[in-house]
Amino acid sequence: MLDWQYYHNTLREWLSAVAIFVLVTLTLTIVRNLIVRHLRHGARSVSPVGSVDRVAADFVRRTNVVFLLALGVAAGSLYLTLPPRVEAVVRAFTIIALLFQFGLWCDGLVKVLLTRFVTRQSATADGEGGIAASRTTVAALAVFMRAVLWVLLLLVGLDSLGVRVTTLITGLGVTGIALALAVQNILGDLFAALSIVVDKPFVDGDPISVDSLSGTVEHIGLKTTRVRAITGEQIVFSNADLLKSRIRNFRRLRERTSTLTFTLDQAAPPAALARVPSMFREAVEAVPRVRFERSHITVPTAGGIGVETVFTVLSPDYGAFMDAQQAITVGMLTRLDTVGVSLARPNTVTVVMPAERGDGAGR
Repeated sequence: MLDWQYYHNTLREWLSAVAIFVLVTLTLTIVRNLIVRHLRHGARSVSPVGSVDRVAADFVRRTNVVFLLALGVAAGSLYLTLPPRVEAVVRAFTIIALLFQFGLWCDGLVKVLLTRFVTRQSATADGEGGIAASRTTVAALAVFMRAVLWVLLLLVGLDSLGVRVTTLITGLGVTGIALALAVQNILGDLFAALSIVVDKPFVDGDPISVDSLSGTVEHIGLKTTRVRAITGEQIVFSNADLLKSRIRNFRRLRERTSTLTFTLDQAAPPAALARVPSMFREAVEAVPRVRFERSHITVPTAGGIGVETVFTVLSPDYGAFMDAQQAITVGMLTRLDTVGVSLARPNTVTVVMPAERGDGAGR
């Protein structure tokens, strides 16, 4: 009976092919399960999230049963003499299973890379706002990358099965160009959002100033960024337009430098005026956490004689800056009275704060 032929193969050959199919499939399935169990146990015990052991376990776990069946069918068919049509079916099934499995592995690779990216961004993000923005944009990027991956695998699979995909690729190219032209603004904002997440010029909660508008960042979306203005209303910026503007981020302010100018009466004695810069220096150095920069008498004008004093408050807090400036101003006025020098009439006190080192609240 083993020598009887069925479809150009003896019964012995059919049984051998079935035995090869079952042996290959079961062996690969058992090996896959053992590797996954071993790697998972080791990863849980000593390996952190995103380690090589956990990544390897995830890749092995993604090995699909259909792929293992395709390998078993391919191995068993090698022992048989099959008609061309049957061979074509076996070949097509194997190719489809291989491409599908390759897609699952690549999908896992994309997931691992983006997870590591988000973890690295979260470690350096300034607060939960930066982490949320990173996750949102990276999730959109993951969807886009996976869509491109599966479309490419579909085209490769159709081409391997003998389908002419040249016309299809040409049509997709023309359609893609037309679609890109139609949504170029949306794509520009999407890639701008990605740039914001990667480069992090600001994150949620940062006080920023864009041109003449100031406020606090509330949300970084895929197309727009929403900022709460100091007057209460919400300002919506397009991401692409936002990156084209000059952005001032006041969260990263480390210290505040200010120029304080007093206009003195021209009738003051020259000897007393000569002592004014040193007295102003004493007034600045008497205030804690303030660094004296310089103090000089400027060119006399019709309004009086100016004295320009520059100091730096070693704190980004605006309240601390105002307290220090108040103490310095009072100290200067007190010292002017001791030497008999008065302010010009009308009294003029000018405070010049560089815009790039100001406060995000617009003060």
